[in-house]
Amino acid sequence: MASSRFIQFDRVGNPAEVLQLQERVLPPPTGHEVRVRMRYAPVNPADLNFIEGTYGRVAHPPCIPGHEGSGEVEAVGPNVSSLAPGDAVIPLLGTGCWTQHLTAEEQYFAKLPPQLDPVQASMLRVNPVTAWALLKHYNTKLGEGEWVAQNAANSGVGRAFIQLAHHFGYKTVNFVRRPELIPELKALGADVVVLDTAEGVAEAKAALGDEPLMLAANAVGGDSAIHLMDVLSSGGTLVTYGAMSRRSLKVPNKFLIFKSLTLTGLWITKWLEKASSAELRSVLDPLTALIEKGELVTAIDQIVPMADFKAAILRAQEGSRGGKVILDLA
Repeated sequence: MASSRFIQFDRVGNPAEVLQLQERVLPPPTGHEVRVRMRYAPVNPADLNFIEGTYGRVAHPPCIPGHEGSGEVEAVGPNVSSLAPGDAVIPLLGTGCWTQHLTAEEQYFAKLPPQLDPVQASMLRVNPVTAWALLKHYNTKLGEGEWVAQNAANSGVGRAFIQLAHHFGYKTVNFVRRPELIPELKALGADVVVLDTAEGVAEAKAALGDEPLMLAANAVGGDSAIHLMDVLSSGGTLVTYGAMSRRSLKVPNKFLIFKSLTLTGLWITKWLEKASSAELRSVLDPLTALIEKGELVTAIDQIVPMADFKAAILRAQEGSRGGKVILDLA
């Protein structure tokens, strides 16, 4: 039987300290099982939080982390009908992607076009799907030419949000923390990019004029979320999907009383778990088509060999990266 390497933690804590590279023997797949040779996997904030024990889902070590990745089917059980060796796939499991081989039943993999860039495919399941859900599952009355807003606009979700909004014909107001990000995001298709400050709020309002802004995506919390509520129009919706500042969402009374804002949340992991195959394909298929056409690109900071995973973790923990850190699982 073949052997395979994987990254595991036996206790929660600092990822750079608790993760270990391990090896195991692979049994052949049985029944409806599919064994996938994993190729690439990004290091996401949710992965780090899961290892630290601060994620929304409690870890029960020993665990293999990794919420998403890409690979090719290597072997299938005798009852598998939807996949065959050589098929390009992404796992749909909640974790376990930081491994050279992943075995699960066939329904836990989504088949992709064989020509799709495997590095971009490894980042499909979380950030682009989150951005799609933010733009399409809330305030569905949005029409072409209307405004949407977000903070953390340079994040993986933020960049996907800009590109997808541009594709849908929406205009975007984007809050960032560093001025050097402004020209970069405008080149990506952002309409308005301002600093996440009171002055930035004033700039955003001036750009909006009398036009309504009914949807905003919050990944930060704290004062940054208040800035989004400030630019939202009466009756608008704030969707919180992250808490990068680790500060609670504090809502000034005036935004509830005088603006009647709706506040809600999105945890894409839960949506993915509940979505039917048809619902999932209705999102993955158009996203895949946009990636193939080069209209949806996730920025890459570094691709790091699996053996150097500690360097990948340390880089992913830095705040000034130019994109995702990717594990090469070869």
